[in-house]
Amino acid sequence: MKQLKFRTIFISFFTLCLCFGMVFLLGSYVVDGDYWAAHRSAGSVTKGTITDRNGQLLYDFSNGSYSDDYEIRVSTVHAVGDKVGSIANSAKSKLVGSQSSFNIITGISSKDTSLQLTLDANLNARALELLDGRKGVISLYNYKTGDILCMLSAPCFDPTDSEVIKAINEGSEKYQGAYVNRFFSSTYTPGSTFKVVTTAAALETMKHVEEFSFSCDSDLSYGDDSVTCPSTHGTVDLWEALGKSCNGAFATLANEIGGKTVEEYAKKAGLLSPMEVNGIKTAAGSFTVSKSAIEEGWSGVGQYKNLVNPCSEMTLMGCIAMDGTAASPSLIPTTKKTMKQASIDWKPSTCETVREMMRNNVVNHYGQSKFGELPVCAKSGTAEVGSDSPHAWFVGFVDSEEYPYAFVVMVEHGGWGSSTAGGIAAELLRAACE
Repeated sequence: MKQLKFRTIFISFFTLCLCFGMVFLLGSYVVDGDYWAAHRSAGSVTKGTITDRNGQLLYDFSNGSYSDDYEIRVSTVHAVGDKVGSIANSAKSKLVGSQSSFNIITGISSKDTSLQLTLDANLNARALELLDGRKGVISLYNYKTGDILCMLSAPCFDPTDSEVIKAINEGSEKYQGAYVNRFFSSTYTPGSTFKVVTTAAALETMKHVEEFSFSCDSDLSYGDDSVTCPSTHGTVDLWEALGKSCNGAFATLANEIGGKTVEEYAKKAGLLSPMEVNGIKTAAGSFTVSKSAIEEGWSGVGQYKNLVNPCSEMTLMGCIAMDGTAASPSLIPTTKKTMKQASIDWKPSTCETVREMMRNNVVNHYGQSKFGELPVCAKSGTAEVGSDSPHAWFVGFVDSEEYPYAFVVMVEHGGWGSSTAGGIAAELLRAACE
């Protein structure tokens, strides 16, 4: 009797657990069905298309074909994805499922697996032409709507060329890192583009910052070592220091306000935390606070161990343009209800001053003629990276109601930021604003 009673209790308990599990599974099916649909494998999609903002075909799921245009096919590969899913952060791997529907009875619906991206395929192709075989990142977005109009990561490749794919898989130097979307997943030494952050920190924390003055003779000594400038700038105030990109002045500012404060403002700028773009998480930047005065000085310049992500840099530019809060970048068209916002924790007055200073950079240092009549605000960067040629940066935005575009251009080992990356940015903006 005792044994029978024990078995009855055991069977009842097992049955109760089974019923509970079935109820939990059914509840999850109802509640999380949309999530499962959104995160299904794109390999299961058998029909539908991926197109750009103008309806231009980028990929057809029914026959596995890409655009007939070589430049478009290559320049959009990181946005669309390759055939076997080696590019992780792409539309095929991350975004297609988000457009799928879910029905409790029939499960995932395949009535419409088509996806329209915010990209302008022709602008991406132009960016590929401008990069001219070099490695790097070029991107431009509308900081009021969030639409990413251009997103180029290089090296890129033709996803239909089996010989090229073989070369990538065999470790060809030409295609090293070709599967990585550098815009989302990489970090780089920012060089002088980081001086925008140091400027904001100085504006908000230094007493009498308007009286700041530095006499540059090309070297700022720290005992037997020094922070060097590429030229002698003479006596500069804060505006001239940013415009002439004086390393000595910004090292002095970093020493005065302290490395922890500079780090705090890098955090406030959103450069040290990952972002999320349509479920794609970007790489987080980094900043190391040093007790060494010269290392602290170099960190304020944008060197030492500073690292930033290109997408975060571009978003920061959009936020400065909008007094601290802008639309977050998106590869899928948004509405007012679905649009997400990105914010930086700087005062609106700080953003306004930095914006005016960046406009001064273009007018008085980089040359307004490069940009036609566009009211561009920008900062260049020439980031030293070991013994190789420096990375060339140019970041900024158009301060315009008609063309509210923020951009980032980074050419790996491209040399001078204002000439190499600045020239690309000028041509890209011309193409975007035609």
